[in-house]
Amino acid sequence: MSRAKHPISQNITGRRIRALREDLGWSQEKLGVAIGIDESSARARISRYELGVHEPPLPTVRLIADALNVPLSYLYCEDDRVALLLLGLHRLDDRQRVAVCSSCYESPRNQ
Repeated sequence: MSRAKHPISQNITGRRIRALREDLGWSQEKLGVAIGIDESSARARISRYELGVHEPPLPTVRLIADALNVPLSYLYCEDDRVALLLLGLHRLDDRQRVAVCSSCYESPRNQ
């Protein structure tokens, strides 16, 4: 099978960055500039991260998570269902988060 028919395999972080960026309607350049990359190289750097050509260092991933308004752990989570839970928790206010987390600590005998 040729590569032209199948997208280049992406690492989980790159795949999540790309999906979030596209959901926001942001260009690679816009995301790169938002995290402090020079405009002339922003598109290429973000593209390399998304394709898995280069793995961004943790401080860079932290900046990307902040720019995309997601928890850092979401970008690294390999399980898509757990990743959605992380994203959902992140979107809750503090009171709601406490309530959800409290229910996770209930004794199994009570369930």
